Amino acid sequence: MIELTDVKKDYGKGDYCTHALQGITMKVERGEYVAIVGTSGSGKSTLLHIIGGMDQLTSGVYRFADEVVSDYSLSKLQDFRKRNISFIFQNFALMNKYTVFENVEMPLLARNIKKRKQIVMDCLERVGIANLKSKLPTQLSGGQQQRCAIARALASDTQVILADEPTGALDNKTSSEIMSCFSDIHEAGHTVILITHDMSIASKCQRIVRIEDGKIV
Repeated sequence: MIELTDVKKDYGKGDYCTHALQGITMKVERGEYVAIVGTSGSGKSTLLHIIGGMDQLTSGVYRFADEVVSDYSLSKLQDFRKRNISFIFQNFALMNKYTVFENVEMPLLARNIKKRKQIVMDCLERVGIANLKSKLPTQLSGGQQQRCAIARALASDTQVILADEPTGALDNKTSSEIMSCFSDIHEAGHTVILITHDMSIASKCQRIVRIEDGKIV
């Protein structure tokens, strides 16, 4: 489903050039649950941004199903993201002035989906926070905010969910609860790619890909 071939990503030029990715070749099959691990600055977030269509690669080929994503302009990448990818971030990326319900509803509004209430409530039920639908993010714990972010990703109804250090701001108990949510999402048929520096988190995934200095090791 996802296939990267000799993918490179550089930032800057000349003496100021940083080689963030140095010839990444990997595949992720539909329905896989993959952890990408590495230390800070290893290139794992850059790799996630390439897979998610948030950034253009410098060279190489990125195929997603029947699409050659590496040929896309920035505007086509935006459309690609909307159709195929949902993101979950360490800082939750919720809109603080909107309720839990309204945050989860946002991707549905962007796609002009009808009968949004049932979809939103179903997603909130799946992550166990339907009772918090009227709360603001600032009224929630870190774990509850991350559950809201997961529900929003589910509402997007994309095949692939990308999570960048989704437990990085949480305590051990809450992290374990959030990882149970990801296991449920995977079992429901989604392809999940998770970035972490924590091997105890990565070990809960089906497969671990380790990256160092922009290379898979």
